[in-house]
Amino acid sequence: MWVVSTTGRTYRGRPRVTLVSLLFFVLAMALGPTSSSAAAGTDWWTPTARPAPDSQINVTGEPFTGVDAQGEVRGFVDAHDHLMANEAFGGRLICGKTFSDAGVADALKDCPEHYPDGSLAIFDYITKGGDGRHDPVGWPTFKDWPAHDSLTHQQNYYAWVERAWRGGQRVLVNDLVTNGVICSVYFFKDRSCDEMTSIRLQAKLTYDLQAYVDKMYGGTGKGWFRIVTDSAQAREVIKQGKLAVVLGVETSEPFGCKQILDIPQCSKADIDAGLDELYGLGVRSMFLCHKFDNALCGVRFDEGGLGTAINVGQFLSTGTFWKTEKCTGPQHDNPIGTAASGAEKDLPAGVAVPSYDADAQCNTRGLTELGEYAVRGMVKRKMMLEVDHMSVKATGRALDILESESYPGVISSHSWMDLNWTERVYGLGGFIAQYMHGSEQFSAEAKRTDALRDKYGVGYGFGTDMNGVGGWPAPRGATAPNPVTYPFRSVDGGSVIDRQTTGQRTWDLNTDGAAHYGLVPDWIEDIRHVGGQDVVNDLFRGAESYLDTWGASERHQAGVNLAQGAATTASSAEWNPFTSYAPGQAVDGARNTRWASDWSDDQWLRVDLGSTHLVRRVTLDWERAYGKSYRVELSADGTTWQTAWSTTSGDGGLDTALFTATPARYVRVHGLARGTDWGYSLYEVGVHSS
Repeated sequence: MWVVSTTGRTYRGRPRVTLVSLLFFVLAMALGPTSSSAAAGTDWWTPTARPAPDSQINVTGEPFTGVDAQGEVRGFVDAHDHLMANEAFGGRLICGKTFSDAGVADALKDCPEHYPDGSLAIFDYITKGGDGRHDPVGWPTFKDWPAHDSLTHQQNYYAWVERAWRGGQRVLVNDLVTNGVICSVYFFKDRSCDEMTSIRLQAKLTYDLQAYVDKMYGGTGKGWFRIVTDSAQAREVIKQGKLAVVLGVETSEPFGCKQILDIPQCSKADIDAGLDELYGLGVRSMFLCHKFDNALCGVRFDEGGLGTAINVGQFLSTGTFWKTEKCTGPQHDNPIGTAASGAEKDLPAGVAVPSYDADAQCNTRGLTELGEYAVRGMVKRKMMLEVDHMSVKATGRALDILESESYPGVISSHSWMDLNWTERVYGLGGFIAQYMHGSEQFSAEAKRTDALRDKYGVGYGFGTDMNGVGGWPAPRGATAPNPVTYPFRSVDGGSVIDRQTTGQRTWDLNTDGAAHYGLVPDWIEDIRHVGGQDVVNDLFRGAESYLDTWGASERHQAGVNLAQGAATTASSAEWNPFTSYAPGQAVDGARNTRWASDWSDDQWLRVDLGSTHLVRRVTLDWERAYGKSYRVELSADGTTWQTAWSTTSGDGGLDTALFTATPARYVRVHGLARGTDWGYSLYEVGVHSS
């Protein structure tokens, strides 16, 4: 037994619990314009056949439609939510349903083992503290749940999502989520723990929810909840004033890509088949790793005692503990913390949690060869890569690849990316959302990055992570400065929003905090009071920015590599009786061959493009023997050279040199100072006009 005490956005103090119980918890972490007029006398936003009884919406007025004066869509973006998490982890970890054909009383009821007083609400006990006991009755009294600190009960009831839409939200990313380890160790479950089986079910139920809402409005395609599979479709949905729902995936072992003792349990064929299946389900964004290192990438650690517990879970699942090294840049993973004796007792005899140097805070595991294949596979399919939860080493390599391809499809959806990557993501054309922190913290972080959003002309998003066992904003209190005053107007000015009522319970953000999804508009109003209108304006531009990223990803065309197969010469080539390191190995299109120079400075590799081309981008995939100081030089005749790009701080990996498009037939990589005692060695050189 041990006590875990943590701080931060996600966790609060925990009671003394067993390791296996704690693992249930930690591994579940995932997840002015004006209105246009409608036809006279027709409230298109009001269903004609809502089930009765049901939750109230408590919003009056017409949802805004169309575009603004600049032709842009408007609205808020939740880039990270888990509508169907109640179907994950064996089906009994999150209690209650997003919707039910049997009505609200069936949807909003507790798990059977929680009756009569929560005595067996083990997960509730773990995540909230106390003895876990609570009033299990949901509809109609809701005495104890949903609540901002009750992490085991449904927060995404469809009518609450409807209220958020009515309050100005126009994009919702539904991340299909699960974790096989949680499922396997949790006491209560009613289904298989296979991750992909759960993902398929959650995708199906999201489509079922769309049909459920459509039925209220008179038939297929008429409801406000619209699943979209491309950015153009999303724009049309938003112009109609409806909610565009995007499918994503956040799971620990996608496509079965587990690793045991560092041995991958999947292949490139599994990755291709998995990506194809997910794309066919409508998935357009996804994480490649989450919580545990897997066959694709290393993870960004959790902190402190909590990190220690997950580290033990990693060992029990994969046979290896996390390994750390000194970070090479300003980015870093979270500190793991020290082991507790209670955690060690759950390990096999003779096995102990390793200790970690305080100055070695980066995961040694980055993006694996299979992970690189998966990233390139996502680019090929125009899918968006979620970099939250990746180790900084994996994130850096993923961004290198995306930059080398000039691919904008990168998302940070809920504050799990090192903030030092922010400008690099914006520079690619990516989208960033902040976790649903309390209004003070959210506003402070939004203002910290405001100058970058102005520089790149982008909006902002939030990630609620509802049903993701993360914790949500606590009440500031009715006597706090600048409380939310009910009723209030929506950001667009066209709707009036009052306190939300479901059954016999009415919620007030000031005194209840962000208890469920229906309070998203109230939380945004609180941000307006605390952080000011500018923060809210950036959020209201979120829909346009998210769709800009998505649309640019769809329009991306793989650039022609002018260097592939071209004639090459070099100042030298390392001799080896068994392997060729000839210069042509750097332009053969294979990533397992390379050119290597002699072990001295002032070496070069020259590529003859065969004729003059406009050259704008050169990519260099370095082997461990990299150039610290080098130039990219261009020539029309192979004799007179001009420097197009240079660096004195190269650090290896995948470099992308961007410069003004210049006519050239010859491209030369000229090494001036080595980064190692070896020579210069390049797996691949790419030359591009775009």
